[in-house]
Amino acid sequence: MKVYPLQFEPILKERIWGGEKLKTYLNKPISSPITGESWELSTVEGDISVIANGDYKGLSLMDVINEYSEELLGATVYKRFGKQFPLLFKYLDARDDLSIQVHPNDALAKKRHNSFGKTEMWYIMQADPEARIIVGFKEDSNANEYLENLENKTLLSILNNVKVNEGDVYFLETGTVHSIGGGMLVAEIQQTSDITYRLYDFDRVDADGNTRELHVDLALDAINYKKTDTYKAYSNNKNESNTMVDCAYFTTNSIPLEGEMVVAKNGQTFTVYMCVDGAFEIEYDGMVFKYKKGDTILIPAIMDSFTLSGSASLLEIYIS
Repeated sequence: MKVYPLQFEPILKERIWGGEKLKTYLNKPISSPITGESWELSTVEGDISVIANGDYKGLSLMDVINEYSEELLGATVYKRFGKQFPLLFKYLDARDDLSIQVHPNDALAKKRHNSFGKTEMWYIMQADPEARIIVGFKEDSNANEYLENLENKTLLSILNNVKVNEGDVYFLETGTVHSIGGGMLVAEIQQTSDITYRLYDFDRVDADGNTRELHVDLALDAINYKKTDTYKAYSNNKNESNTMVDCAYFTTNSIPLEGEMVVAKNGQTFTVYMCVDGAFEIEYDGMVFKYKKGDTILIPAIMDSFTLSGSASLLEIYIS
């Protein structure tokens, strides 16, 4: 395998709630004023990332995984997932509120959709002064209370509504009812899944006057009706990997990079860096690669020693 950090062409998605921050903040090549998502690294069917740099430019991520599975994914990841790439990385611009939704767990998603579930986390990159999210219930609830409030259009009254700030981290296990509110830019890390059950969409219509499909019945046994704590506090020691989230599906660390940091890996897992602020370089085997805010980089597992340098805020993601 030709070993170097891989970057990918962004897969841009129009959304009814999208805006233009992906361009103004992250310099993504959007062409629509309602661009809600940039899928940075994906193997979701129909949305497989294409490599944008180096010897493998123009090939899909799956092309390289099929040829060099263990070298790219790592021994531990390959043993667990085979040739499946288990994570999906996105930047989201929520100009308006997203729908209130929930994701099924692995067992339910496998049974109904032959898919992974969708455990995810959010890193708030930018937030307008009153930007808020919905995460779970205010107090323990149940299906009957949920359905009654949904029918009476009072669902918001029993959900936990939280003001967010730049740098906040939220971890959403499957079953957590949630919504990203308008006025924020988010980095999202999740299992490879595009299974979403939409509970309520604020009675919105699209340009043609149509409402979006709801999945009330499917969601009933997917919802966790218990009150949950989703906020994650974390340290921010410079030039160190500070743990934000450590779960069965991924580990995410914060690296406040100032100067230089030598990184050593064990070859068991790929690593992804999302640059959420600033600019930095990766030096490997005599080569230097330059990156900026909004870039997402896949480090093959076989690339086990390299140096980070610059002034940047990085999210570092891998599978333990």
